[in-house]
Amino acid sequence: MNVELRQLRYFVAVAEELHFGKAAERLHMTQPPLSQAIQGLEDLLGAALFLRNRRNVTLTPAGDALLPEARRMLAQAGELPELVRRAAAGEAGRLLLNFVSSADYSVLPPFLRLYRSQYPQVQIILQEATSDRQLDDLLHARIDAGLLIPPLPDKARAQLDYLPVLSEPLILAAPGGTMPAGAVWLRDVPPLPLIIFPRPIAPALHDAILACFAAAGVTPAIGQEAIQMQTIVGLVSAGMGMALVPQSVSNLMRPGVEYRALRDTTPLVETGLAWRRDNTSPVLQGFLELLRNHTNADSPAA
Repeated sequence: MNVELRQLRYFVAVAEELHFGKAAERLHMTQPPLSQAIQGLEDLLGAALFLRNRRNVTLTPAGDALLPEARRMLAQAGELPELVRRAAAGEAGRLLLNFVSSADYSVLPPFLRLYRSQYPQVQIILQEATSDRQLDDLLHARIDAGLLIPPLPDKARAQLDYLPVLSEPLILAAPGGTMPAGAVWLRDVPPLPLIIFPRPIAPALHDAILACFAAAGVTPAIGQEAIQMQTIVGLVSAGMGMALVPQSVSNLMRPGVEYRALRDTTPLVETGLAWRRDNTSPVLQGFLELLRNHTNADSPAA
């Protein structure tokens, strides 16, 4: 049984006018085909919708029950062109976005506020994930984009595009009371165990951290490995050791943790957005355009 929108429009017109002649005029048609269409709808539904006599027309209980639903369905159908237009323009739809934990303390919150203000009809599905997992999800088209720490492996470069978003120095996170005030040299840091990302999870960040100690002539003892910034800072808070973290992580305030800038020259840690080159989603294209504009506007400060 397939009810057509045309039949519902005819039904609503008659139900609101309670007069077949007036409804026919409203619909710019003659009365006989309108009466035939209503009779066809009643036959299709298996119930009378109107009580008719020579003097008036009234709704039956079945017709009275159908009227609000018919109005709702017609209203929804009327919204379809605008819905399609918004989807084609990237103004409606869904975006699956993964992010490394450090992005949650830097670029992600302010940019998402900006994006939501301009694309309120887009549903954003967020999930925190390490860079290696994001790359796997991207290559298998399980997500639309990922905020991750480069570099991209050779096998991914043929399929993915990449946009640098943020570069920031490393800073020291140390248990409270173990550091002097102000910026410090790594050679002057007490020999605390080092809490660090496992190399298979974030090779670039892992190597950058150890390179800082090597340049300072220090060989740290690795005490713990953790894959989440929150966990690393939590372990520092518990007095389990020290860590070198991207500068933005200092926005994660925990009791018993002190952040210190380093006097040593440290490599910049980059965060960027990666996405599949063959992903033509209008929602993703709108996201990328806004991010490019946002990144260009912020580049002098960065």
